[in-house]
Amino acid sequence: MTRRATLVPTVWPVNIGEAARLSGISPKMLRHYEGLGLLGEVARTDSGYRLYARNDGHTLQFITRARDLGFSMADIGELVGLWLDRRRSSAKVKQVAERHRLALQERIAQLQAMERSLLHLTTCCHGDERPDCPILDALAGLR
Repeated sequence: MTRRATLVPTVWPVNIGEAARLSGISPKMLRHYEGLGLLGEVARTDSGYRLYARNDGHTLQFITRARDLGFSMADIGELVGLWLDRRRSSAKVKQVAERHRLALQERIAQLQAMERSLLHLTTCCHGDERPDCPILDALAGLR
């Protein structure tokens, strides 16, 4: 599931509605990201409305791409910090990405095991009018 929001050239700064439209991220999530500190200090108008600068748009694109790759919010926070730190070590970035890749690999193995179990159960089930069902028996711990 990849979001294809593109922050097209526009006049910046923009309000939260325009930032949401351009980024494909809901205003609620924009406020959440701000609350997590992922966007840094978002400018405000005299009446308190948020104003997102062009660099906020770039950060939103970064966050969206990281989310599309399944990074956790904690990892995204770390990656945003590394991205903004021009003195960072690429080894640290690689470490975060490798940790996530290994977690994905483990999750894939778990999903494959679940799929094999379900394949076995659905193969054993006749799927007819009889009331006995090995799927339900297995879920109840009877198999």
